[in-house]
Amino acid sequence: MQGTHETIGDVRNADILIDINGEHFHRDQAKVSVFDSGFILGDGVWEGLRVESNTVLFLERRLQASFRDMVTAYIDGPGKEHQRS
Repeated sequence: MQGTHETIGDVRNADILIDINGEHFHRDQAKVSVFDSGFILGDGVWEGLRVESNTVLFLERRLQASFRDMVTAYIDGPGKEHQRS
């Protein structure tokens, strides 16, 4: 039975690292507590980054968008300097 999170396998993703609170985990070891507010309440900010030739494209623009979205969602983080007025 196919679920909403089914994907097509891609060998390029076999060894990706997942960042959880600044610590990196192999995709098979990445876990988030069921008590994490992001899991319980769904609070979080997500950005997709495109990498070509070892360069993250539009990185500054994507980071600024993430910081802005964090402020909008009232999530503490590096976007605090852009607080709502």
